[in-house]
Amino acid sequence: MKFPRTLRLDTSDLYVFRLAAEPGEWAVPGSFAFLGRNSAQFDNKEKLAFRSGWLGTESFGRATLSEVAEIGEAEFFQVVERLARHFVEHYGAPDLAAALPAAREEADLAASLCDHKTNTLLALEREHGPAGLVERFRVIRPDRARDHARIWEVLPDPEDSEGAG
Repeated sequence: MKFPRTLRLDTSDLYVFRLAAEPGEWAVPGSFAFLGRNSAQFDNKEKLAFRSGWLGTESFGRATLSEVAEIGEAEFFQVVERLARHFVEHYGAPDLAAALPAAREEADLAASLCDHKTNTLLALEREHGPAGLVERFRVIRPDRARDHARIWEVLPDPEDSEGAG
């Protein structure tokens, strides 16, 4: 089975997200974290997480990119269990048994996005639409990577008291 895994190409995630996922974490879109919330009231880090952040399933930090990777059955079920625990601890699920179906649905969605070669890069875009939350998933084509010039560099904000995390 294939599943998204967080990837860090540079240090920008450390500065743009409140909590950056560690490289190599199994990842899900994690849009559930934004349901029922008004993105107009988000601070800059929350806006970036909303627009493009994958959710790592160990740190529950965000990553800009994920890559398609092979996952074993036992690891997949560990992801589901960690998500279910997260739903209980942070989103008000009454217990693990109640949270498991929603966690499995999120993990199944993530796996369904990985019908690509191993190491294929995936990006996600999120916005509010007329019918609610809209997610778009894109494949970053390696043959197009050199078509893009580096146009900025992300540096730490000296006035940011939160630092890199």
